[in-house]
Parts: sequence; structure tokens; C-alpha cells
Amino acid sequence: MKRVALIGYGAMARTVIRILAELGDKAPEVVGILELPEYAAGARSQIGDRIPVVERLEDLLALDPELIAESAGQGAVRQHGEAVLKAGRDLLIISIGSLADHDLFDRLKVSARQGGTQILLPAGALGGIDALAAGRLGGLSAVRQTMAKPPKAWRDTPAEDLVDLDNLKEATEFFTGSARDAATLYPKNANVAATVALSGLGFDTSQVSLIADPQATGPIHRMEAEGTFGTFAIKIRGVALPDNPNSSTLAALSIARGLANI
Repeated sequence: MKRVALIGYGAMARTVIRILAELGDKAPEVVGILELPEYAAGARSQIGDRIPVVERLEDLLALDPELIAESAGQGAVRQHGEAVLKAGRDLLIISIGSLADHDLFDRLKVSARQGGTQILLPAGALGGIDALAAGRLGGLSAVRQTMAKPPKAWRDTPAEDLVDLDNLKEATEFFTGSARDAATLYPKNANVAATVALSGLGFDTSQVSLIADPQATGPIHRMEAEGTFGTFAIKIRGVALPDNPNSSTLAALSIARGLANI
């Protein structure tokens, strides 16, 4: 049985652990969780003695996981990504928007080569990524992406200065720009933009629209692609995690699937 560990014990990690437990012997063993010191005690009280919760990466590595999955945000990738890869552990990243940082992405790839490891990127909250990546090989001419979420999902982001989130009556677009800018300006909301960019036309060519929609009950993602292969469009009306309106349930399931597949 494979041994895996998690960085973060938020709503997404809790969903991943629950799904893996339901899979039983078909799933890898979660051998440890890395959490910030201010949240570690709370994580221990919730999870009990089932899985060790540690506060330092070196203590997580000492538990001997073969793969470490990040589910704690872009800051966690910046803080721990290189060390994980250099230590000989594969790294699954759900905060793919962190890779919009040129320098960080390059350092992670160098670290993976040094450690003989892999950077694994799950599809996250959007389907069709396999078709997009395949279409790129033949030539993509256009990729259009739109993300709509309830107004509350955009709180504590630059959207607050662009639209009145408390009094919206209809769906309102507040950002149109590159996937790099979307992932950088909205790190908790636009990881899907980064996934599409890496699979398709790249961070600077991929265009993204962000929308606050008072009628939306969860995240809504739409992607359209054109190329030598033809055209396709996919739309997913998702359900946000109960404890985190910024995150899609499908993204958490994508991590669980990625871990189960190893």
C-alpha cells in the first residue's frame, strides 16, 4: 500500500481523507498531516489518533510518505514545494495557480529533477482537461474560459473594490484578462484558470472571465476550445465544499482520485 501525506487540514483535506477511508484497502494510507502551528491543535482534536498531525515539514518527511499532496493554498506550495521534491517525494499540487509564478515553477522543476520526483497536477474542478491537452498536440486556435461563483466566494479579494458584492441583482463580470493575472490576483478562486492554461495555450495567452452571480449556488465553470481537432465545450455547475465557499467539491474529489490512482 502506498504511503501518502497531506499539507493542510482544511475542508478539502477533510473531504479527501473521508473519501480515501471509504475506499478502504483500495486507497493509499494517509500517514501524516502538516498543519500550521496555530491550527494543529484543532486538527488533532478533530482527527484524534488516526493520523499524526505535525507542524514541521521535516517531521512529516520522517513519517516516510512516498507522495505528499498539497491542499493548503498557494503559500504552502511556495513554502514547502521545493523541499518536498528534493527530499525524494512526489508532490501533488491542487493550488495550481501558484505555478503562474515563473520563478517558482522553474525552481520546482529543478527540484524535481534533483530529487528524481514528479510534480502531479490533478484536473481539479473542471473536466475535459485530457481533451484540451490532447488538442494542444495538434494545434489549438482558441480557448475561452468563464468562472462564475456566488458573491460570498469573492469576499476578501480585489472583486470587493470592483463590484458591490452585497447588493448584486444579476451576474456581473468584474475581471477579464490572462490566466496568469487571474491566478495571481485571485489565488483562492482561480486555480482552474491555471489548470486550463497549463493544458492549453499557456498562462499569458489563455483568457479568463470572472463573474459574481447572486443566482449561483456554487461554482460554475465553462470552457470552450477550438483547434485542428474540431471544437468542444464543457460546463460544470459545481457544489462548493460545505466549509469553504471558495473551493469546489469536485476539486477535492480530484485529489482523492489522484491519490487512489497511485
